[in-house]
Amino acid sequence: MLSEETRKAILDLQALYPEKRSALIPALHLAQAEMGYLPREIQNEVASLFEIDPNEVNAVVTFYDMFFEEPLGKHVIHVCKNVSCMLRGSDGLLARLCQKLRVSPGETTQDGVFTVIASECLAACDRAPMMIVDDKVMGPVEVGDLDRIVDEAKKGHGHPSPISIKEVEHA
Repeated sequence: MLSEETRKAILDLQALYPEKRSALIPALHLAQAEMGYLPREIQNEVASLFEIDPNEVNAVVTFYDMFFEEPLGKHVIHVCKNVSCMLRGSDGLLARLCQKLRVSPGETTQDGVFTVIASECLAACDRAPMMIVDDKVMGPVEVGDLDRIVDEAKKGHGHPSPISIKEVEHA
């Protein structure tokens, strides 16, 4: 269940748009920032705030790579698999990373530290092959860089919330 603070922030966000439905994606970011992911119960709650069918919310959640229906690891590693990155070796990067962490794409390590996501496009083709670790864009990345990248991530604070309630209050 969303906190009253998040519910209020979502309603305030709706007021910023001529049609409240336009605030759905930022509202989902707020809900995910609080919960860490978007289980169906939270999607249903967001749908009720927007007075829309829960299946419409689920369609948005499942369409975008930035929303998650399952809990994530403390650190999230997105590896771009689009054409530019693939042509420059992202398949090998992804395979080696998954081998190192003993997961498949989309999975979280048993200790809950890392989630690896094969993303369709991360919009940094000039840095191919590239990846995003928590909020840090990295590229071009070579297989030999992976040990250092994983070690540095372990020392960090974890994946950030894409948008905070404070940011909405100051919008």
